[in-house]
Amino acid sequence: MKREDKNVIIGELTEKLNRYGHFYLTDISDLDADETSSLRRMCFDKSINLVVVKNTLLRKAFEQSEKNFEELYDLLKNSTSVMFSENANIPAKLIKEFRRKHDRPVLKAAYVEESFYFGDDQVEILSKLKSREELIGDIVLMLQSPAMNVISGLQSAGGKLAGIVKTLSEKEG
Repeated sequence: MKREDKNVIIGELTEKLNRYGHFYLTDISDLDADETSSLRRMCFDKSINLVVVKNTLLRKAFEQSEKNFEELYDLLKNSTSVMFSENANIPAKLIKEFRRKHDRPVLKAAYVEESFYFGDDQVEILSKLKSREELIGDIVLMLQSPAMNVISGLQSAGGKLAGIVKTLSEKEG
């Protein structure tokens, strides 16, 4: 591979590292061509960008990135593929789903919301993470709930009060 080609790949990886808030380092070695194709199709369907990359090129992209990825350098051994995603938990869910029938991909590490997760045992935790939008939605629901209870109580109390007044006025009349 020519130096110019390597520089292009490093530049593309660096751009993705800076653009995406989440990525997973995985090992998909030992998957045959059909299994790899199936994994790529699943990634495409879930808007995950799967890239198989040379460790030396990925390390150079880490070094050129705006963020500090030094903690991941030691994991750049053997086969490495990167799953880039806009959503933090979708790649973990995909890994769990794909591993129902296969032994791979194995999670080496994940970078999610500026935090590192190391090891394959983190897949379960990562699959349960809520996205920023989901957390905001939960907070809005929690804030709306007390207000809705107060409004409901006032409406029902107002109806009861009107019923009592009506009954009393009919009795007097």
